[in-house]
Amino acid sequence: MTATHGPPDADVLVVGGGPVGLAAAIEARMAGLSVVVLEQRAGTIDKACGEGLMPGTLAALHRLGVDPQGHVLSGISYRDVNGHVDHRFATGIGRGVRRTVLHEALRERAAALGATTVRTHVTSLRQDAGSVEAGGVRATWLLGCDGLHSTVRRLAGLDVTGRTTPAAAGGPDRRRYGLRRHVRVAPWTDLVEVHWGPDAEAYVTPVGPDLVGIALLGPRGMDYESTLARFAELSRRLAGGEAAGPVRGAGPLVQRTRRRTGGRIRLVGDASGYVDALTGEGLRVGLAQAHAAIVHLEDAGAYERAWARHTRDYRVLTTGLVAWARSPARRAVVPVSRALPGLFGAVVERLAR
Repeated sequence: MTATHGPPDADVLVVGGGPVGLAAAIEARMAGLSVVVLEQRAGTIDKACGEGLMPGTLAALHRLGVDPQGHVLSGISYRDVNGHVDHRFATGIGRGVRRTVLHEALRERAAALGATTVRTHVTSLRQDAGSVEAGGVRATWLLGCDGLHSTVRRLAGLDVTGRTTPAAAGGPDRRRYGLRRHVRVAPWTDLVEVHWGPDAEAYVTPVGPDLVGIALLGPRGMDYESTLARFAELSRRLAGGEAAGPVRGAGPLVQRTRRRTGGRIRLVGDASGYVDALTGEGLRVGLAQAHAAIVHLEDAGAYERAWARHTRDYRVLTTGLVAWARSPARRAVVPVSRALPGLFGAVVERLAR
């Protein structure tokens, strides 16, 4: 496929073949549009993430015809050295799913619907009044679904630029990063456990009958083993378990955009902006954006409004909780949640939709 004179190669060009990109490709095919996915990595793609699918996320996947295998998730538990507070979902169950299992299920569904995948690296974009070109493919529309460090976002000029980070100005680097590894041990709970430490959180997600994912969120440069060892309760649970795979990392997590649209380009998922993984909403929000992008392909303003609507709760709640977690009052997160279980449950339910 080459960008030459004549009709475009496809209606929709999706840059990024991760879960959100594949969901966008499925949405396009379900809408009767031809689609090409550009992805530079071969095979099933893994990444550092919590792997817990909220009830709303699981329902969104089912609408796409995707039902990945995993472990039942019934709710969320916040924990520290002094106690814990649990809330079980009132709106249904979630599922802990390995990212590789989720990616393979989405990839198979997209292929079954007729989406074409091309393995290539995007280094430039070019668009005119009627088409947009990237990676040697020309399409009527392009969806940038290429993650936190989106090439499409940068090439389209939609990045927020000119900001000086505290670290660059000689201050502390307060940006947050994520690390994740799996441990081969039988799950001891059907809840996603969030263990709060002095400067990092550990997210425990059962993803199989003998496999648990442990994701750490905290400051730049944290060592996985030494950080995990600070969580005494969790370390006891994992004693004797074998590491199943390498430690994977991601970050910095905060990504901002000026807009989500530029001509015939739409940013979707993490590429469109990201706050933090603290509330576990990234995939749910990304799936909602993928649907909105296809519905509003021809109306940039409508997509911007839909993007704002679908991300509002995530942005407000996550920004507030991250600010709390970064403040001297961090140690009060679990005690306050425990003292106000109704408020904690309401927040969980709001995010689980």
